[in-house]
Amino acid sequence: MSAATAFAEGAVIARRNLTMIRRVPELLVNAAVAPAMMTLLFGFVIGGAIALPGVEYREFLMNGIFVQAVLFSAVNTGTVIASDIANGIVDRLRSMPISRSAVLIGRTTSDVVNNAVVISVTAVLGLVIGWRVRGSALDAVLAVVVLLAFAYALSWLMAVVGLAVPAPEVVSSTGFTIAIPLGFLSNAYVPIDTLPAVLRPVAEWNPVSAVVSALRELFGNVPAGLPASTAWPQQHPVVASLLWSAVLLAIFVPLAVRKFWKAVSR
Repeated sequence: MSAATAFAEGAVIARRNLTMIRRVPELLVNAAVAPAMMTLLFGFVIGGAIALPGVEYREFLMNGIFVQAVLFSAVNTGTVIASDIANGIVDRLRSMPISRSAVLIGRTTSDVVNNAVVISVTAVLGLVIGWRVRGSALDAVLAVVVLLAFAYALSWLMAVVGLAVPAPEVVSSTGFTIAIPLGFLSNAYVPIDTLPAVLRPVAEWNPVSAVVSALRELFGNVPAGLPASTAWPQQHPVVASLLWSAVLLAIFVPLAVRKFWKAVSR
């Protein structure tokens, strides 16, 4: 089947997934709870002990929370895919004359909509606690595009996790084992120069750091007194973020399709 046909069939499955969210809204509420908890925890409990020159810590923090939110949401992609396989839902879909990639396209596409809702809820909470968009409207739109592109790439990564792990119950723990180090070994919560010297190169080249820096640049939240990193991803965060998203998609889309075919053939 052609790519156009696969995407058209994926759109049908995406609508089915979104209908399920409408019937069980708790799925979306649960996805929004984690970033809300992280915002309150770091903004009011831990943030009081962190002083940054030229910017309020909560404003610095929110860009990291946006990326952490899509990281946690991506884990749900793998969990749902594993559950659909275990519950026989994928078998019913596979009995229909559709391409083998349509199920994955539908799942990851619907998750873009889910992520947009989670980002919106997180943004409203950020505005309540003092975060502001200080860049132009066009830059703000580009920031959202960069974030959603990264979220889409992460969904394919976690789809591979969901297809590789033998039981749905294990997917969440495996996914968070990936998501938590990615989030904390970055500039999401503290500036890179405050990390131990051995961890700074890891943080500078971490894709999460690139996306967080891109959001801070586009939303106008870069602290005036923050030391500039000389690493290329931190010097060109928007380009680096888009490149990271493209690399992740190039690796994990074909890998997910192959693993999916093997999983449903067992």
